Amino acid sequence: MAVVRVRQHVNPLAKKYQTPANALEWEKVYSQPNQPLHLDIGCAKGRFLLQMAQIETDWNFLGLEIREPLVVEANQLRCELGLTNLHYLFCNVNNSLKSLLSSLPTGTLQRVSIQFPDPWFKNRHAKRRVVQPELVAELAHYLAVGGVVFLQSDIEFVAVEMRDRFAENPAFERLGTEEWLTQNPLPVATEREIGTQNKGEPVYRAMFVKKPTAA
Repeated sequence: MAVVRVRQHVNPLAKKYQTPANALEWEKVYSQPNQPLHLDIGCAKGRFLLQMAQIETDWNFLGLEIREPLVVEANQLRCELGLTNLHYLFCNVNNSLKSLLSSLPTGTLQRVSIQFPDPWFKNRHAKRRVVQPELVAELAHYLAVGGVVFLQSDIEFVAVEMRDRFAENPAFERLGTEEWLTQNPLPVATEREIGTQNKGEPVYRAMFVKKPTAA
């Protein structure tokens, strides 16, 4: 397969990304649409989910990515491997999450991962970061009770901001007593995670669960 070259950073506030994604027909996307769903926000090339879908065949996996060429390539690879529990979607998650998740059967969304999102270092670009309070609120609404959100980054201030925004939402309870999780609780590591650890640099991880008392 030819190498797909795309910009590393895409401004989600640009006009071309303001049209929300259409709702999915879940029964056409997955062969077993009632399986629990793992949502990976900012899936990039999708290799993490590609491995997860082969390991956890009793789950469905949905990767959301704002760089469309990566989504096209990932779906081609998924088709070549014949995986029917995996789908990738081009969208801007910050304006598409509600339209995507509102059609899901209640209790289906059981796991969310947000891994190594674009940091957007400058303060004036903070609104471009993916984990905004509105996104946290939408996940709190659609995530099943007992469902989990896994966050990680190699940029400490990004990890702190993500962690704090989930901690501020009363629907979520943070798991673990340490400042950061020392191990990835998922069976697959992303390419960025592997590269960071190979350089001996830290990865900042946190996990949250949706509380039963949430409205």
